[in-house]
Amino acid sequence: MKTVAIVGASLAGARAAQELRAQGFDGRVVLIGEEPHLPYDRPPLSKAFLAGTASRESLDLLDADDLASLDVRLGTRAERLDPAAGRLVLSDGDLAADGVILATGGRARALAGTESVAGVHVLRTLDDALALRDELVPGARVVIVGGGFIGAEVASTCSGLGLDVTVLEALPTPMARVLGPELGSICARLHGRNGVTLRCGASVAGLSTLSGRVTGVQLETGETLPADVVVAGIGMVPAVEWLDGSGLEIGNGVRTNTGLVTSLPNVVAAGDVAAYGPAETRHEHWTNATEQASVAVANLLAGQVVREYQPSGYVWSDQYAGTLQLAGHPSPGDEVRFADGGPDDESFLATYHRDGQTVAVFGFNNPRGFGRLRRQALRRPMPVG
Repeated sequence: MKTVAIVGASLAGARAAQELRAQGFDGRVVLIGEEPHLPYDRPPLSKAFLAGTASRESLDLLDADDLASLDVRLGTRAERLDPAAGRLVLSDGDLAADGVILATGGRARALAGTESVAGVHVLRTLDDALALRDELVPGARVVIVGGGFIGAEVASTCSGLGLDVTVLEALPTPMARVLGPELGSICARLHGRNGVTLRCGASVAGLSTLSGRVTGVQLETGETLPADVVVAGIGMVPAVEWLDGSGLEIGNGVRTNTGLVTSLPNVVAAGDVAAYGPAETRHEHWTNATEQASVAVANLLAGQVVREYQPSGYVWSDQYAGTLQLAGHPSPGDEVRFADGGPDDESFLATYHRDGQTVAVFGFNNPRGFGRLRRQALRRPMPVG
C-alpha cells in the first residue's frame, strides 16, 4: 500500500492520520477536508470558543510535525469514490489511492425551510460557531430547539453571556434517551437553576420573520416565543451522499463490520459516519472518533480484521458550572443507584443496572470519583449498544 487517502479532516480523520504513522505506515497520506480550516477540536465550539474565551489556535488537532508528514488538501470536496479504478474524484481533480479511510462525519440537521432566514443557526463547524458568536450580543433573546448535549451546552454559554435563553425540548425530559428519565430530570433542573427557561413537550410549528430575519418561534400550541437568535440542536445527518454508486453499503451511515471495514477490504470508516456491526451502531461522540481511528487503521494496514471495535461509551459535557460524565451503555429502563451523594447534591455518582449487571456509571461534578467508580464497575467488556 503506497497511498492512503483520508476523506474528512475532523477529529476521526486527524487521529487516523496520526495512527497511520504511529502504526508504521511510511507511504503517502492524503488528508482531504471540505472545510478551509486545518483540523480542529469541536467540543469547545459550543462552550469556550463560543463564549470568546478560547482562541482558534487552541482548537488545533495536528502539530507541525504531524502536518509535515501529510499531504493536506483543504477546501476540497470528495465527489465520488470509484473503487474499480482505485481513485477518488475530488473537486480539484482525481486522486489514486490504495486505501481509503472514510471520516466524513456529518452535517447538522437544520430546521426545515429556515436555510435563508437570518438569525437561525446550527452548530457543528468552526464557521457555524463564528456566525453564531457574532449574534450573541447583549440583550439578544435566544431560543434553542433541542435539549440534548449541544442544546444544553449552547444554553449554558448563552446564559453565561447574560442572555435571555429558552430551550425547547420535544420529549418530556431532555437527554432521557441517553441518560434515562431520572438523571435526565437532574440535568433538566440545571437550566432552571441558571436562569434558563426549559419547555419540555414543545414542538415547533414554524418561525415568525420580518424582512428575512427571525423574530419568533411559533409552537404547535399557537404560542409564539420572541426570538432574536434561534439555534437548532436537533442532531446530524451522516455525510454519505457522495458515496452513491460506489458499491458501499449505506444505511444509517457507512456500513462496516465490527472491525470498521466496509464491504471493500481497502476502505474503512471511522467516527460519526461509521455504522458498525450487525446492529449498524453509530456514535456521535468525541471519544468514539478517537478510539475508532486506531482500529480502522490497524485493519486497513493488515488487509483483514485483526482488531474489533469495543466502544467505551465515554461521554462528557460541561454545562453551567457542572461537568457530566458517562461511561458504558445505559438504557432508559435501567435501574439507577446513587453510589455517592444524591440527586439534589451539587456532586454525585450513580450507576446503571440491568439484569444484575452494572452497565454504566455517571458522575456529576466528581471527576476523580467517576474515574475510580468507572474502573471498579466496568472492568469487564461492555456489550455493544
